[in-house]
Amino acid sequence: MNAAFDSSQLFAYAPMLLLIAMGCVILIAETFARASSRTGLAWLGVASCVGAMGLLVAQWPDAATPTTHFQGMLVVDRMALYLDGAFLSAAGITLLFAPPYLREQGFEFGEFYALVLFAAAGMMMVVHAENFVSLLIGIETMSLAAYVLTGCWRRSLRSSEGAIKYFLMGAFATGFLVYGMALVYGTTGGELSYAGIAGKVGTAAKTPLFYLGEYFILIALAFKVAAVPFHMWAPDAYEGAPTPVTGFMAAGVKAAAFGGIVRLLGEAFSNPLLVFDNAGWASILSVLAAATMTLGNLAALRQENVKRLLAYSSIAHAGYLLIGVVAAGLGVASAKPAVLFYLVGYTFTTLGAFGVVAWIGNRQDERLLVDDWAGLGASRPAVALAMTLFLLSLGGVPPTGGFFGKFYLFKAAMESPQLTWLVVVGVLNSVVSVYYYLRIAVAMYFKDATRPLAPTDGASMRAGLLITAIAVVVLGVFPGTFVEWASPSPLPTASAASAALAR
Repeated sequence: MNAAFDSSQLFAYAPMLLLIAMGCVILIAETFARASSRTGLAWLGVASCVGAMGLLVAQWPDAATPTTHFQGMLVVDRMALYLDGAFLSAAGITLLFAPPYLREQGFEFGEFYALVLFAAAGMMMVVHAENFVSLLIGIETMSLAAYVLTGCWRRSLRSSEGAIKYFLMGAFATGFLVYGMALVYGTTGGELSYAGIAGKVGTAAKTPLFYLGEYFILIALAFKVAAVPFHMWAPDAYEGAPTPVTGFMAAGVKAAAFGGIVRLLGEAFSNPLLVFDNAGWASILSVLAAATMTLGNLAALRQENVKRLLAYSSIAHAGYLLIGVVAAGLGVASAKPAVLFYLVGYTFTTLGAFGVVAWIGNRQDERLLVDDWAGLGASRPAVALAMTLFLLSLGGVPPTGGFFGKFYLFKAAMESPQLTWLVVVGVLNSVVSVYYYLRIAVAMYFKDATRPLAPTDGASMRAGLLITAIAVVVLGVFPGTFVEWASPSPLPTASAASAALAR
């Protein structure tokens, strides 16, 4: 730990600081920008994401050994940088999708692009946090930006309704988070750092208030990932938000929250007393995982609105990811990199799917119902193919990144006999999910269009769809490489995974 501040430490967080700085620049530039030149602000945001990615790559070789900074408040390691790449990708792709959509809907403002960068910076702080204070700052920075982005479509009642529900539930969750932190702080003798809490667990675990504080914190984080029964806000917020924002929330916010959960449980609450005890979080999260993926998939079966269908799908994916979190808590070494790989694959897949949803409609005809997608395969075969790829990846169909994400996740969970039942539930839910994903594909390819298609098109939107489609394919072709980047020890390659399935 570095005891004193050293300006060289700032380089360790240069990607995050660059996003914050460029967000401020965009806010100032918005004051002087004309309506016709606001798209340039989006490209400025994209450039900042690309620059931050370059800084991240430069840091990667030195991150093999975790290093803490600012009195142990933040840490730089491979896990944090791995997820930072996902956040930067999510922000950059969102900034590609947004300009054509915002112009078509008539509410393009420079503040939108700045808020995306601020939200991404908050996500990065969440996964770098080694202290309750830095965790809270990161979550609130991310959340406040997400609330405003959800409600930025001022003329839409759905957007306002989704934002107020998201905000009220988010404020309620923050209350749980802060109160839980206060209880843990008090019962551990004034510890706020993850390492300090871990060192005091033996004594603090004798106090019921410590367990209460721990579960208050988990409740708050469960809200952020939309786990059952803390999922109620997600369908309305996802439906009401501008579609590029929905993709950003579903991908980025969920990945950041899971990154925070993995680090918190793996460092502060990893003591066997907390994991395996009668009140241990492994058993509780196992039940939560089963309930989350089951309810999410069953609710998605009934949806006619594509955004609500994908919202419930997002809830189900939170359930799958919780399987990996529990496996990591039970000591399965391959579970943590499997969760990280799943998050990266899910990020690109979800961004691509919502990018197509944003592309297909216009101001007069948003085409949000499944039947509205009829005939897309004949009129726009390239876009229909991209959407089919995203749907197959969400359903876990090979050879996409989503398939190998589930393969590595379920394989890791199977290493613990206690989780066999949970893997069976996960596989069955994956089979169920294929049905409602294929409903959209059937509409695109096997139904005739009822009216002409007039999509919201643009060069940046096409570029975003191309990037996400390529990423999903690359993650499916070279999954072992990406998993190894998230793990110090090599895991099975794609060929080994395929051979295991064949047997």
